[in-house]
Amino acid sequence: MPGVPRIAARISQHFRGQRWAHFLQRFPDLPDMAVIDLGGYYWNWVSAPVTPKSLVVVNLDGRRFDDEPDWVETVTADACELPTSLFERNFDLVCSNSLLEHVGGYSRRQRVAQAVHQLAPHHWIQTPARSFPLEPHFLFPCFQFLPVQLRARLSRAWPFSPGHNQWTSWRDHLDSVLGIELVSATEMQYLFPGSELHRERVAGITKSLTMAR
Repeated sequence: MPGVPRIAARISQHFRGQRWAHFLQRFPDLPDMAVIDLGGYYWNWVSAPVTPKSLVVVNLDGRRFDDEPDWVETVTADACELPTSLFERNFDLVCSNSLLEHVGGYSRRQRVAQAVHQLAPHHWIQTPARSFPLEPHFLFPCFQFLPVQLRARLSRAWPFSPGHNQWTSWRDHLDSVLGIELVSATEMQYLFPGSELHRERVAGITKSLTMAR
C-alpha cells in the first residue's frame, strides 16, 4: 500500500504528457498567445515543451518566486471573483486544470465558466471525471459516491487522504471532503456549450474531462 501514491503519481505524469500533446495539437500557435491560467502555477508552464508569449497565473495562493520568468505574471485572486482589470486585458486563451472541483459548489462553478467565456475566445478547461471509480484526491474507490459523514470518517483513517498527518479535528476532515465536488460530463457540457468535450480514458473508463474551444 505505501507504493500507491507513487503509482498514482506515475500514472498522472503519463497522462499529463498525453494531455500536453493534445493541448499543443489543439493550440499550435501557443508561442504567440497571451494565456491566463485559473488556479495553476507557473512551474507547470516553465517545464512544458512549449511556452506561451505571456502568461498570467491566477491563484488564491498568490506566492511569487524569485525564479519566475519575465513572461509570467502572478495575480492573487479568487477565480470566481476575478478583478475587473483582468477582463479589460486581451487574452487569447484561458486554461484551467483541476480547479472546478475545488471552487465550492455549482453556483461558483458557473461563475468560473462565465469568466472563462468573457476572458478569451479560446479555452482549455480540465477536471477529473466524477464517474471514474478511483477518486483522485483521496485515492479511495468510489469515495465521491459515499455519504459525507462516511467520507469524513474515512479521511481520518485512510493514510492517502490529503493532509492525513496534519489534520486533527473532525471539522478539518469535513472541510476536506466538502471542499471537493467532482464534476460530470453533463455539467461540463452545460457550463461550456459549443465547446468540444475530450475524454481522457483508462481501460476504456473516462478519467478526466476537458472542454476545449
